[in-house]
Amino acid sequence: MHKRLWIVAAAAMPVLVWAQEEGQLEEVTVTAERRAENIRDVPSSVSTVKGEDLAVLSTGGQDLRVLAGRTPSLNVESSFGRAYPRFYIRGYGNGDFRLNASQPVSLIYDDVVQENPILKGFPIFDLDQIEVLRGPQGTLFGRNTPGGVVKFDSVKPTPELGGYVNVSDATYNTMNVEGAVNFALGNGWSARVSGLYQHRDDYVGNALTNQKDIYEGYDDRAARVQVLYEPGENFSALFNAHVRSLDGTARLFRANIIEPGTNDLIDGFKADSPVFADGQNRQDLTIKGGNVRLRWNFGEYALYSITGYESMDAYSRGDIDGGYGCGFCGLPNGPGFIPFPSETADGIPTLGQFTEELRLESKLDGQLNWQAGVYYFDEDYDTEAFGYDSLAGGVQNQYLRSNQTNTAWALFASANYQVAPAFELRAGIRYTHDDKDFKSGAPQGYTFPDPNAPTSASLSDSNVSWDLSGTWSVNDAVNVYARFATGFRGASVQPASAFGNQSVADPETNAAVEVGVKADLFDKRAKLFFNVYHYQVKNQQLTAVGGASNAVRLLNADKTIGEGAELDLQAYLAPRLLMTLGASYNKTEIDDPNISVGTCFACTVTDPLITVGGATFARIDGNPLPQAPQVITNLTLRYGVPVGNGEVFAYTDWSYRSKVNFFLYESTEFTGKPLTEGGLRVGYDWNQEKYEVAAFGRNITNEVVATGAIDFDNLTGFINEPRIFGVQFKAKF
Repeated sequence: MHKRLWIVAAAAMPVLVWAQEEGQLEEVTVTAERRAENIRDVPSSVSTVKGEDLAVLSTGGQDLRVLAGRTPSLNVESSFGRAYPRFYIRGYGNGDFRLNASQPVSLIYDDVVQENPILKGFPIFDLDQIEVLRGPQGTLFGRNTPGGVVKFDSVKPTPELGGYVNVSDATYNTMNVEGAVNFALGNGWSARVSGLYQHRDDYVGNALTNQKDIYEGYDDRAARVQVLYEPGENFSALFNAHVRSLDGTARLFRANIIEPGTNDLIDGFKADSPVFADGQNRQDLTIKGGNVRLRWNFGEYALYSITGYESMDAYSRGDIDGGYGCGFCGLPNGPGFIPFPSETADGIPTLGQFTEELRLESKLDGQLNWQAGVYYFDEDYDTEAFGYDSLAGGVQNQYLRSNQTNTAWALFASANYQVAPAFELRAGIRYTHDDKDFKSGAPQGYTFPDPNAPTSASLSDSNVSWDLSGTWSVNDAVNVYARFATGFRGASVQPASAFGNQSVADPETNAAVEVGVKADLFDKRAKLFFNVYHYQVKNQQLTAVGGASNAVRLLNADKTIGEGAELDLQAYLAPRLLMTLGASYNKTEIDDPNISVGTCFACTVTDPLITVGGATFARIDGNPLPQAPQVITNLTLRYGVPVGNGEVFAYTDWSYRSKVNFFLYESTEFTGKPLTEGGLRVGYDWNQEKYEVAAFGRNITNEVVATGAIDFDNLTGFINEPRIFGVQFKAKF
């Protein structure tokens, strides 16, 4: 099963031997278990992205989707564009595009959960590092983390005056302007102000209206102000306020770009090929939030309080069929066959999320240390769904407003016990109670398929998650660990629409086991982390998206099984040649002989088919999960040569993911091709790395593949980011 990863690990060994006489790697500190500790000592699979690796990814003006494939087992995609990233770890995620959807992979930004999927899209800038925690994190991070956690930590204020500015410009006038300034305020106070501006010109035209360059542009702005009060070692208070404003093109759907009977794009298709759209396209959102993190030091104990609040409003409108006209109406249509028009919008006019955590932590010198706490979550927001008549100039003809409230509270505890000098046990437990209330208002302009079906739901769940791990220190540089952990995602509800009734999915739970080794090798000139894992999700919540009936339906699979292996390697190949290599093999399988879903309108389904009430369904037992590539790899190389009072350097980064299913059923056309994307950066830094100038390229091989699709009326798809080349300047002060 894990043969490919064993081959990669074996092939890396000559590299490690070569590294014995080269440079030394710095220690990596993470907070994966809510304490700062060496990543080697954490008994779970964790990766980090920081420093130059992180700066390079954000230079090209990209959003969070740029993280896809940058660590083992991590995939990120979106049918909403920049506004709504969906995270998958070890193939485990949720492809639901509705605005009240929950995810089994949680995003934690500055210690505060970003629950709504649009909140998860807050941009990457002025970060200390990103941590990717694979596997269930239910004990210390709570509900909706059965797949894992992606954790962002901003650079915190310090009393010293300093900062940086980083400016780049590239193809399509893709601009990335990022900067921060840090300064002391006196009497234990300091502050850090950071900001980001990203811009791209429109570069895709509309051949139907003969308009050039009207799509795919954006203006994305974000800022963060942090104020730290630290009068001494026994108390600190960190205040954070942040904001984001985005306006631009929503996801651009392109009608019939997939060649029937294959998963190839049609001949001559390019990233800037025009669309033939008769509907409107725009997207805008505003996020405002803040948090307060307090710490009291009582010698052998420390008390932490984390209070967060997030608010948001968002709107996204698009031509979903990706073309024009109405074939079923006998009207001209294209490109290809467009059975009927579909132009819709979704919005969140109001959202409020409040969170509070109190955590007490021991700092004892003995064998036992522990932490325990309480957590509270409260969320209240409205969603809107709009329909428009593309054949009548885009007038609104449908509207539905829904409200969802979600409150949850939890008690948790975790302990570390040093059984022997070379062996440590860790264990944790968490009790969570989760309540969710949902209600749809009266629809305007359409009726539900069954007017008597429920349009509201009250859901209440309780769960106990726990974990147990052991770490054996083979020597001062090598640890072997084993971990068993569970996680939980609360019940979900999907609003009714013109095509489907309201649906509800029961809670899901995940139980996972992993065994691994973490080693600092050759006097810290190389790091090698390797693990194997197996997990089983019971009652996994799946989303049957679209299909010929265009109904979005929640359902539970009896169980889903995932297993695989992961590798993280970092080593100096020569005094100034640094390599990082990540690889993962992930196999997922739906295990439910009674589960079936609706199929597409125009694709070639390869699953067994059944007919129920005149409708066709595909049996998906044995299928992999959607957007779950079996293989993910990433590679970076950096080489520098001293010149004058600086260094000439070259840096290249590559990521690969194997093919993916776009939907729960398997079909020829809606199987995404493997995707390989590479970047290159060549530059010069001088004056002790105070200044830097570089030329760069992203997606330098100009890969163009479909990364997702719309299946209800044709072979509509959407694609990956285009190739760009640019220049960049950075200065520190």
